[in-house]
Amino acid sequence: MSAGDGSGPVSRLVAGLRARVGTVFKTRDEFDLTEGSIARPLFYLSLPIVVTNLLQTAYNLVDTIWLGRYSTDALAAISVAFPVVFFLISLGLGISIAGSILVAQNVGADDEAQAEFAASQTVTFAVVASVILGGVGYFVVEDILRLLGTDAGVLPGATAYLQIISLGMVFMFAFFVFMSLMRGYGDTITPMVVMFVTVVVNMVLDPFLIFGWGPFPRLGIEGAAYATVFSRALATVIGMGIMFRGNRGVQIRLGQMKPDLGYLRKLLRVGVPASVEGTGNAIAVNLMLVIVNTFPTVVVAAYGVGVRMFSVIFLPAIAVGRGVETMAGQNIGAGEEDRAATASHFAARAMFFVLAGAGVLVWLGAGNIVAVFSDDPQVVEVGRLFLRYVAPTFGFTGIFHAYKGAFRGAGQTLTAAAVSIAMLGGIRLPVAWFAAGPFGPEGIWLAFAVSNVCGAVMGYAWYRRGTWRDGDLTGDAAAPGAADAGDADVDPVD
Repeated sequence: MSAGDGSGPVSRLVAGLRARVGTVFKTRDEFDLTEGSIARPLFYLSLPIVVTNLLQTAYNLVDTIWLGRYSTDALAAISVAFPVVFFLISLGLGISIAGSILVAQNVGADDEAQAEFAASQTVTFAVVASVILGGVGYFVVEDILRLLGTDAGVLPGATAYLQIISLGMVFMFAFFVFMSLMRGYGDTITPMVVMFVTVVVNMVLDPFLIFGWGPFPRLGIEGAAYATVFSRALATVIGMGIMFRGNRGVQIRLGQMKPDLGYLRKLLRVGVPASVEGTGNAIAVNLMLVIVNTFPTVVVAAYGVGVRMFSVIFLPAIAVGRGVETMAGQNIGAGEEDRAATASHFAARAMFFVLAGAGVLVWLGAGNIVAVFSDDPQVVEVGRLFLRYVAPTFGFTGIFHAYKGAFRGAGQTLTAAAVSIAMLGGIRLPVAWFAAGPFGPEGIWLAFAVSNVCGAVMGYAWYRRGTWRDGDLTGDAAAPGAADAGDADVDPVD
């Protein structure tokens, strides 16, 4: 039986795991995001996101470790390919972010029917966007890699990896949408459990497909891509099945998935700035590769290791930022703007101290950390310097993500985009460009440190302005026929 019918073996496994984690993690029914203390609900909301993001990063880390053992060229290829994947996904990811915000605000306003309609429409338009982007991506990834100055020895592997990922783009998108919508509702445990199941599958498949263990052919970097796509497809089947059944988290309804152009305008109004943010960030990251690719392959490989390490180290800040996004969204929807502001400021202070402590540990053990991913002494030395330059600024990254989460949750995705793009495109990229000449790779490492501090200052300054609070999105559109799905009174879509 299928994973989506509620009785398949994978569904039973997910349900069993979810029941077991209930002793550590608290469900949405056990805390209120709009009343009471700030720390407790934010902690229980964010903790599963930390684990989910850690598991999400495990896809990339496992690929990096195995491909690093396969060859240095394969490690460099995945280092080049990852920012391009980020770019392709970012073009359409704003739709899922908009869906999460709309679900959160309508849940806060106690309008379950409108939340379900928002979720159903988000799934529809995200699937359409992913099919288009995947199709286009398949044909343009090689040109993008050439434009970025990718080394001729790395280009074939990176192209093959990206073409396979492009063909599976619908699965990448669908699972991101599942996680976003469930998070907007306040359920962060279910996505964590589904992610765990699929990461285990990816970890098992990777070495078999990369090295050709057993009956499998030796596919190298292409094997890593096939393992990721298969795992994402499994996650999509499970996630969509959970939302269609509606026995936990937000429910999607087939009858409400017919494209509604009125609601599409609302999704785009919130989602386009988020896509601009993601795309702008992705462009900045890819332009950074242009600078990095002017150096030997050893530097490119070390850069890839460092960036992946940051994606792990910054997990708490990103998770808490997502938690603040949901908490701010529900409180804005409930008319509790002061509570939304208090939550974001509390999160910023907490994450500064947590990540500052992590920075100390990373600075002390930088060389040993890089050695986990590569046995090339040159890669280890270059990567060690990278981590040591950036580690003292980790705490500022926590501040940046906390305030950006508040802006998003309030529906002010344009504000979040402006701060984020200014940090990466306006500060990090220019500093790296000018500093790489006189200082070599260390100029790039310096750019990361400078931009982390500046991003925190900009986020705090905009938070102090307070204009981000005026972002209630619950009253300007409604779901046609949503009254049939719940008890709320709704008006027609404008």
